[in-house]
Amino acid sequence: MALMITEECINCDVCEPQCPNEAISMGPEHYVIDPAKCTECVGHFDEPQCVAICPVACIPRDPAHLESQETLLKKFERLQAQQALIK
Repeated sequence: MALMITEECINCDVCEPQCPNEAISMGPEHYVIDPAKCTECVGHFDEPQCVAICPVACIPRDPAHLESQETLLKKFERLQAQQALIK
């Protein structure tokens, strides 16, 4: 399951640099998470770094993007392979 940032976001800028997949960016009104890039930090860390650092707890799981741990790990591997091709 990918994560999402709710409208409670205060745009404090702490989550974006913590994302190892560069899935977080500024949206029209607050930060947003690209579900195609979000692995909930599977493959990188034991817990989602954006959730751990968010001061207002506005980053829940996105019910519109349900994914198993196995699916998240496969997405991580695919993103890593794509990143290796770019370098």
